[in-house]
Amino acid sequence: MTTPEQSNQQMTEPIISVSGLRGIVGSELTPVVAVNYVAAFCSTLEQGVVVLGRDGRSSGSMLSRAVTSSLMASGMSVLDADVISTPSLGVLVRDQQAIAGIQISASHNPPAYNGFKLFNRQGRVIPPLEGIKVLNAYKNRECRWTDQAAIGTAVLATDPHAPHLRLVLDTVQIDRIRRCNFRVLLDSNHGAGSILGRRLLDELGCRVTALGVEANGLFSHPPEPIAENLIEVCHAVKTGGFDIGFCQDPDADRLAVIDEHGVYIGEEFTSVLCVLHQLDHRKGAIVTNCASSSMTEWLAKKHGVPFHRSKVGEANVVDLMQSVSALYGGEGSGGPIDPRVGYVRDSFVGIAQVLDLMATRSVSISQIVSALPRWSMIKDKMQLSRERLSASITRLQNSMNAPKIDTQDGVRLDWPDRWLLLRGSNTEPIVRLIAEAPSELAARELIDKAKNFLDVNAK
Repeated sequence: MTTPEQSNQQMTEPIISVSGLRGIVGSELTPVVAVNYVAAFCSTLEQGVVVLGRDGRSSGSMLSRAVTSSLMASGMSVLDADVISTPSLGVLVRDQQAIAGIQISASHNPPAYNGFKLFNRQGRVIPPLEGIKVLNAYKNRECRWTDQAAIGTAVLATDPHAPHLRLVLDTVQIDRIRRCNFRVLLDSNHGAGSILGRRLLDELGCRVTALGVEANGLFSHPPEPIAENLIEVCHAVKTGGFDIGFCQDPDADRLAVIDEHGVYIGEEFTSVLCVLHQLDHRKGAIVTNCASSSMTEWLAKKHGVPFHRSKVGEANVVDLMQSVSALYGGEGSGGPIDPRVGYVRDSFVGIAQVLDLMATRSVSISQIVSALPRWSMIKDKMQLSRERLSASITRLQNSMNAPKIDTQDGVRLDWPDRWLLLRGSNTEPIVRLIAEAPSELAARELIDKAKNFLDVNAK
């Protein structure tokens, strides 16, 4: 028989970043890891209420119990929202004036994974400085276990989705959308999105067909909402006579759009469409990350508003948004961020505001998209050790003669009509390469040129 000590020796470490933890359940992510990680998080907090949620994965209920026990043993009061989207949890933290939040989710990872996203009292993913404190506390196995008299309590939240619904509806003209009586296909893929998604679409007077309604983590297709995973959903939109299709990832912070012809518009367009709608009515600074499409920058220039680009990662986008008091922000991975609702990527914001854009312009989503410039983006990766990364980046930027160079996150090289980003992975000995250009061929040429140069100089 394997002893607990022997089992622990066989365990591999989960992937830990400054904003959370992720790993394969049973090997990298165990109840022991969950308890220790949450205890470390608690050691950086004052006493108070912590909001807890999960995205519907089959392992979520088990991990929720482990997390609850760790929170209570640390003297925290737990407000359990059960199955809830990540942006809804962020709103609930603020609404309940909690000191923190924990979302149990592995985002778009396969079913074997789960993880934790940490929120501070602002209802946003914790910024890097707070995340480093948690990471160090976890490495040092810091905890603040309390005695019997100070053990915390746990209660179930009553309608935890309502505060988020109210805030999202406040950002659009409800009656204008209702008059359109849109036919909408919502694919939540058995994640957390269907609960609020259906309520939101009902409030907006849409005729809704929902796929993957039950939040049980038994995904109907791979959970990342990218084109190759949504072929059947695209066909359903085309043949079903829908005005639009919306596809969420398991914790519903990302949204992909399908037009009325069943054409995958994609995640890159989600924030672009939302920014387009905002700038039609309001003016202010726009923020996105350095790996997102240039379409957002194009819109900002067209409307004469400031544009800012951050490092990759939601926490970095939010930090910059707050520092420049941005009107709007987001990431090209399908995550609009509207400060009026919360500083979290939000598929529900995307759903409501894209429908409002269609209602305002009285045209189809395909017509709106066709009026925007469309560049081609290619994403790739290659093996490169961290030891060689810095020197390789320097040689690359010196060799490609780009008129504009941004080194805040790897290196981004910009020309008037195209760009290339090379950045190291935080978790693997690889580099990620992203290029955007007027054509797929031009984008591929940039990627291949960079890969060939790196391959030659890595030997």
